[in-house]
Amino acid sequence: MADIILADDHPAILLGIKTYLLQNGHRVMACCSNGIEAYNSIQTKRPHIAILDINMPGMTGIEVADRIIQSRLSSKIILLTLDRELATYNYAKNIGVSGFLLKDFALDELDQCIAAILKGETYFSQQLNASLHMGSQSAGGNSLSLLTFSERKILELISLQKSTREIAAMLFISEKTVETHRAHIIKKLDIPPVKNALLKWAIENINELKNL
Repeated sequence: MADIILADDHPAILLGIKTYLLQNGHRVMACCSNGIEAYNSIQTKRPHIAILDINMPGMTGIEVADRIIQSRLSSKIILLTLDRELATYNYAKNIGVSGFLLKDFALDELDQCIAAILKGETYFSQQLNASLHMGSQSAGGNSLSLLTFSERKILELISLQKSTREIAAMLFISEKTVETHRAHIIKKLDIPPVKNALLKWAIENINELKNL
């Protein structure tokens, strides 16, 4: 049995998952309809597991997960999503979530996911892994080789934690031009549109960039 907090802005989904968990002997400590409420509930109630929808108002599930993990709380995070984007999946794994399930198959895999997490393991949907594998085969080009010289230079400066204003001054270009380059980099590298995602990606991959 696990103490669990749920968060989803769709009432029917929230009720369905709550009912399923209660029937399987778990304790639902709170049901939240937005990310801010979920974050505050996790902070105060400290559940074993928090099950979060990725797309919520206030804060996204990924933003909540990132903050909880960074604050080193013991609560483990399961993300629920309809999103089959490889970038979202990779970002979730990189920040350290314990589970990642597609909503389409959530009730089929949720019990197995919770059991794995309670044993100290991680669980990522088999359905998700299959669809992402197929997608990555066809995508084929999300690499640093797609970036222009200017984009690579800006990415290198981002990895050094330079602001848009600082980059503009160093390269003698406008801040608007820097923002345009940033948007192109995010699109080419398939980085999720999450706060600080580009900075984290740049820091983690700077050595690969320098080797080009």
